[in-house]
Amino acid sequence: MRDPLQEHRHLVSRRHFFKSTGLAAGRIALAGLMLPEALKAATSAPKTAAHAHPPLPGLPHFAPKAKRLIYLFMNGGPSQIDLLDYKPGLPKMFDTDLPDSIRMGQRLTTMTSGQSRFPIAPSKYQFKQHGKSGIWFSELLSHTAQVADELAVIKSVQTEAINHDPAVTFIQTGRQIPGNPSLGSWLSYGLGSECDNLPAFVVMTPSWSAKRDAQALYQRLWSSGFLQTKHSGVSLRAKGDPVLYINDPPGVDKQTRRDMLDALAKLNEHEYKQVGDPEINTRIAQYEMAFQMQSSVPELTDIKGESQATLDLYGPEVTIPGTFSHSCLMARRMAERGVRCIEIFHREWDHHGDLTRDLPLQCRDVDHACMGLIKDLKSRGMLDETLVVWGGEFGRTVYCQGKLTPEDYGRDHHPRCFTMWMAGGGIKGGTVYGETDDFSYNVVQDPVHISEINATILHCLGIDHRKLTFKFQGLDQRLTGVEERKVVTGVLA
Repeated sequence: MRDPLQEHRHLVSRRHFFKSTGLAAGRIALAGLMLPEALKAATSAPKTAAHAHPPLPGLPHFAPKAKRLIYLFMNGGPSQIDLLDYKPGLPKMFDTDLPDSIRMGQRLTTMTSGQSRFPIAPSKYQFKQHGKSGIWFSELLSHTAQVADELAVIKSVQTEAINHDPAVTFIQTGRQIPGNPSLGSWLSYGLGSECDNLPAFVVMTPSWSAKRDAQALYQRLWSSGFLQTKHSGVSLRAKGDPVLYINDPPGVDKQTRRDMLDALAKLNEHEYKQVGDPEINTRIAQYEMAFQMQSSVPELTDIKGESQATLDLYGPEVTIPGTFSHSCLMARRMAERGVRCIEIFHREWDHHGDLTRDLPLQCRDVDHACMGLIKDLKSRGMLDETLVVWGGEFGRTVYCQGKLTPEDYGRDHHPRCFTMWMAGGGIKGGTVYGETDDFSYNVVQDPVHISEINATILHCLGIDHRKLTFKFQGLDQRLTGVEERKVVTGVLA
């Protein structure tokens, strides 16, 4: 009787032999045809420092304006009407029905599709113009308004998804269906890391002040999908060890851990020679990264060296781990150390009711810290090479969900228009792009699809979104999909 394990190894080795030799022959032939172009690309590519996790050959495609991304994601769908999309004519229309000519039979969620009326709920918050640019901000964003001239406010963002899970998955991965790499994973894959002792992609999920449960977050939102697992985001935790198992177990000292990893690497290298699975090399690299992080993460999270003036920029909660303010400070510290992509998911912006109670609490969490992050980056000369993005997965309706009173209202999901802002590397500050109708219900000027937001992010980091691809299931997959998408040049410096 044959040994099943030996038979498996024989089959894998045979497949690996034919695959590798066939590809090698193809590479030799292709190299002969493309040698002049290859030499040209090699001599024109920008020089990069040698790192354990380098960029793909030929990347960036052109000189980047930003080296890294900090993405402030407001999970749940912040209300653009109450924050950044000022509609001064709505108070006169309080409690009148949204005209059919505006709604035009557009898709509704099951939460409001059964309503007999769609009563208009004007924002109860005051708006003012700020900065030399005169951008309108709600009183709930009074701190963010102080950096108005650093921001490009995009008021005409659109998506097709109307419910949270597909909508968040869509803007994070370029597909509504799970299983694709996240934006941060694509950046890690394409541009590599400038740091050898911290991951290329780090995620934080701070607490929120609104006293209710929030929409669930899934690790697949920062997963590498069909890319190698080394490109997945690493979650920096608020409680306990910042990264799981960052400390050695009792009785294991640093040298013992080093010896164990070296021995394990030899075993993995032997296995790789047997089966040729690239995930084995990923495993070796990740074990080594974990070892390096045992020193780098404690240093990263120790903020004792920060000046009081810097701490004050981020607000009174900056010294409390797990708050949005503390996460923003951590984002700046990671950016300094070469982390490629830092994403902060702040939850509970899903205000179907009690909006006037919960929205101010959410804004209090993030408003001061957003201003502080922009000012801190700028004071250190880092803003010009750091792209900062703020936004959620969709917007909110102008009409009220449920009971409407002058004191309180709720809003349903609205994918047809919502507002995001960008700042920093590659962005023209003091800009307003796009426009919505008088009800903040339809885009009337310069629509921007969420895939075009992602195309613009990649562009600022020196990537042509059409050329960053990975062959999977017979297709050249990319973050922005197969549809024709454009970079939003109107917000670029």
